[in-house]
Amino acid sequence: MYKVGVVGDRDTVMCFRAFGFEVHPAIADDPEHNRRLIDKMAREQFGAIFITEQIAQTIGETIDRYKRQMIPAIILIPSSTGSLGIGLGRIRDNVEKAVGINILDN
Repeated sequence: MYKVGVVGDRDTVMCFRAFGFEVHPAIADDPEHNRRLIDKMAREQFGAIFITEQIAQTIGETIDRYKRQMIPAIILIPSSTGSLGIGLGRIRDNVEKAVGINILDN
């Protein structure tokens, strides 16, 4: 069975613990630590890793590397300070790729 984890600032990720997710606070000014954390979680059989957009923005090449793999699924979420629109943009791109047109914008 795969695990589900959340990576991001402490204020954002702690609430996910109530839902049974493994919580891994990131270090905002240490992208190398965050890269190693994602790689470690991938090796430890995490099927899905939710990452705040702010942290994902600093480790883009790591996110892109896992984007090409089936597992773990990397899902970008807004932080407690708000959304940067990156996660929604990725969803929009994936839907457009799957159906051939952008059906999410009106």
